Amino acid sequence: MPVSIPSAPAERAQALRQTLNHHAHLYYVLDAPTLPDAEYDRLFQELQALEAAHPELLTPDSPTQRVIGKVLDGFASVRHAVPMLSIRTETDTEASGAENFDARVRRELELAPEAAALDYAAELKFDGLAINLRYEAGVLVCAATRGDGESGEDVTQNIRTIGQIPLRLAGVNAPVLEVRGEVYMRRDDFERLNERQRQAGEKTFVNPRNAAAGAVRQLDPGIAAQRPLSFFAYGLGEVQGWEVPATHSGLLDALATMGLPVCADRALVQGAAGLVDFHQRMGAKRDALPFDIDGVVYKVNERALQQRLGFVSREPRWAVAHKYPAQEQLTLLLDIDIQVGRTGKLTPVAKLAPVFVGGTTVSNATLHNEEETRRKDVRIGDTVIVRRAGDVIPEVVGVVLERRPADVGEPFDLYKRLGGQCPVCQSEIAREENEARVSVEWRCTGGLFCPAQRKQAILHFAGRRALDIEGLGDKLVDQLVDVGIVSSLPGLYKLGVAKLAALDRMADKSAQNIVEALEKSKHTTLARFLFGLGIRQVGETTAKDLARHFGGLDALMDASTEQLLEVKDVGPIVARSIHTFFAQAHNREVVEQLRAAGLSWEEGEGAAAARGPQVLLGKTLVLTGSLPTLSREQAKEMIEAAGGKVSGSVSKKTHFLVAGAEAGSKLAKAEELGLAVLDEAGLLALLQGDT
Repeated sequence: MPVSIPSAPAERAQALRQTLNHHAHLYYVLDAPTLPDAEYDRLFQELQALEAAHPELLTPDSPTQRVIGKVLDGFASVRHAVPMLSIRTETDTEASGAENFDARVRRELELAPEAAALDYAAELKFDGLAINLRYEAGVLVCAATRGDGESGEDVTQNIRTIGQIPLRLAGVNAPVLEVRGEVYMRRDDFERLNERQRQAGEKTFVNPRNAAAGAVRQLDPGIAAQRPLSFFAYGLGEVQGWEVPATHSGLLDALATMGLPVCADRALVQGAAGLVDFHQRMGAKRDALPFDIDGVVYKVNERALQQRLGFVSREPRWAVAHKYPAQEQLTLLLDIDIQVGRTGKLTPVAKLAPVFVGGTTVSNATLHNEEETRRKDVRIGDTVIVRRAGDVIPEVVGVVLERRPADVGEPFDLYKRLGGQCPVCQSEIAREENEARVSVEWRCTGGLFCPAQRKQAILHFAGRRALDIEGLGDKLVDQLVDVGIVSSLPGLYKLGVAKLAALDRMADKSAQNIVEALEKSKHTTLARFLFGLGIRQVGETTAKDLARHFGGLDALMDASTEQLLEVKDVGPIVARSIHTFFAQAHNREVVEQLRAAGLSWEEGEGAAAARGPQVLLGKTLVLTGSLPTLSREQAKEMIEAAGGKVSGSVSKKTHFLVAGAEAGSKLAKAEELGLAVLDEAGLLALLQGDT
């Protein structure tokens, strides 16, 4: 199906970012996904297209710009010596997906059309949990999850229970050798595990990926040992004292000789034709494999070419994951419900005749928005195509027009269907306008008067990434709002044990725990508080940027739109949203009531007051090697504070290379391009404006 082009680019991009980050958190951190992979990929691709067409919409909190995931509480944090980056996903499931990747690589390498076909290492894309195994002198000393790409969770004791993973590598005594791969669960092992769960009267697992991830993240290694986990190695992290093979296929062979399991379903292929053939062969074999895959992975085979290609933001240019088509079924559309979200957004949801698709029975499917529903001409009574490739929520991707009955319902009209009123609070609904044109999104104007928004606003405020009020979940918030105990955020801090204990299924001890969690939440950070307010356009990263820039809440609340535009990566849309929020008297009243309830955080001088002149504004620098006194992170912070940008790869767009001891290929590339090369002293002089 063609990608939907949103009518309001800025708002659509923000909505996509929020949705993708939310579901990435559910998938990677909580192991409780609610969105099919196919739908996530569609939204991700749509966001990439939006940001490519409108570069001003690109923000640092975009899932296209960062590796997703967070370290869980309960495990020690392990900082990766070499970041665990993700690779680009190609959701064009046809042969053109492979052909596009080959064309893109050849273009980046500036190869002539008549140049020989490139060699690619083709592998399977396993549906499991990425793991970094650190071997020192050949002995396994640490195993860590991907986490946020920079830091992961120390799961060594659980990984040691996997018999496939050697505790000592065969024939390797290198000081450091980090092996990366995937922990997964075979389908037959998964079925046996679920059967044991059923016999024991315990909860069964949704799919092998969730079961494997849950086992790795068990705090009790004894429980992890009871889960039938498997492992495949496919790459490297940090390496010291071991000569890395010149090709990726050679690396996989070397890993196998060390006693590490490497999937046999891999191939060295030539050019786009070889990639297409591998994709088709593995697709035909997919159902017969003993484990789940959702695609294949292509990598430029020669490491020298990989280094030339380098990285773009969150992903290498020399690799791609090529997906397979999602699973689809036909069913009847019985009705269309309208859901009200936290921000008042009204979303149509298809109510379906139950259909078994993707391993589960489906009765609800997303229609995304009114424009998508009308574009696809989805009507009540239609036979629709339902796609599901992930875990829970499917999507309606089209209508079978030849099966449309004569008495089918009229084209979908959200305003007409609701009579212009919110289905929850009966407030007026309205479209929001944007500089481009009217948005496709309808919203309830009820704000905190709307119970649907009130509940979601409280849940957002209490969430782990905001005020982190443990125990304040959906069911409790439903009761608090429905019986009128809490009607706004400050009302949470008026709750007492007696009032809570009087609620259904709420014991005295549970009530006491909630009160203690509320008291604990009063001591927070400005960034968490700002994120918890639920200001439109303000995600977690933007909240941190605002807190860092202004230092205190009053300075932020009184900031003009022009002052807000000085914040890193805050554009006109975000600035107006923040300014409008704090210009509303009732919002300021909520903030003051929360302060009066005891919420507090440390404040100080913000970057707006502390930063020096932007002497590197518009300049791109690359760091390589070890500097005498500055760490890589310190140098990066100083460059960014001066308005500069730090890139991970050298190109014609690089203005300066800062080279320390043991500078490698980046220095050679800079000299080849005739770029200015600085040492630490030269960087400091540049920052002081002396050069």
